[in-house]
Amino acid sequence: MIDISTIAPDKPVLIAGPTASGKTALAISIAQAQDRVIVNADALQVYDGWRILTARPSATEEAAAPHHLFGHVPFTAHYDVGQWLRDVTPFLAWNPVIVGGTGLYFRALTQGLADIPAVPRDIRAEADALPFDQLLNELSTQDPTLTARIDCNNRMRVQRGWEVLRATGRPLSDWQDETAPPLLPLHATSALALMPDRDWLNDRIARRFDQMIAGGALDEAKANLPRWPDAGGAAKAIGAPELIAHLQGSLTLKAAREAAVIATRQYAKRQRSWLRSNTKGWTQITLP
Repeated sequence: MIDISTIAPDKPVLIAGPTASGKTALAISIAQAQDRVIVNADALQVYDGWRILTARPSATEEAAAPHHLFGHVPFTAHYDVGQWLRDVTPFLAWNPVIVGGTGLYFRALTQGLADIPAVPRDIRAEADALPFDQLLNELSTQDPTLTARIDCNNRMRVQRGWEVLRATGRPLSDWQDETAPPLLPLHATSALALMPDRDWLNDRIARRFDQMIAGGALDEAKANLPRWPDAGGAAKAIGAPELIAHLQGSLTLKAAREAAVIATRQYAKRQRSWLRSNTKGWTQITLP
């Protein structure tokens, strides 16, 4: 995949890539070869309760190198990029391997993040209840600059813009334009972007979900079922709504599996789109 000896040992390593592209194995290889720690940059792997379903490193993988910021956020909590930046800051002095599939985290780390006040819980609940089309229409009218910047098919990004506007009275694009200097400029890193072939990745996604089921993902969902109504950001785990729906009797396991695979492939498509648009200054690694 890449010759690790060519990676500068005195710079933090960034590894970005879509789900199921092999980021964990590469991160461990680099960490072992260069005596580094691994820090999570995946917005779904921060939550407890979903080790299998979010493909967090296994206990065996965690034993291969020190891992941080995996599963450290309560299932019922919400967690955002500002909190992640605060959490990751102490590890920057450790020359880490920072690995994940959340482009917003990498962009905030290397380009900076505006100091936006936290969105109150009642406003987030209001946004959760609104149809996507309404959120997008209102955001397009009141913050057209933002809608020109983001993927308007991504509810999470659209809803974030709507929530900030509702909570602060200012467009998110205004806040972004006041961005502070980055914690870790891109030129101070060894940045690797995994760019997989679509068909190769889609096949891996399907096979990995079957492996998740065989490895206990359904049991994991059963364990989380009692607290599912109170789930915070953990409710966004890809495949979670489908497995919960199966356990509640509204989907067969076959239908839940098919829906979860489709949702994962759509998620990977958005990740690939972000990588193509935002990693021009990175070392791009074509897969397979």
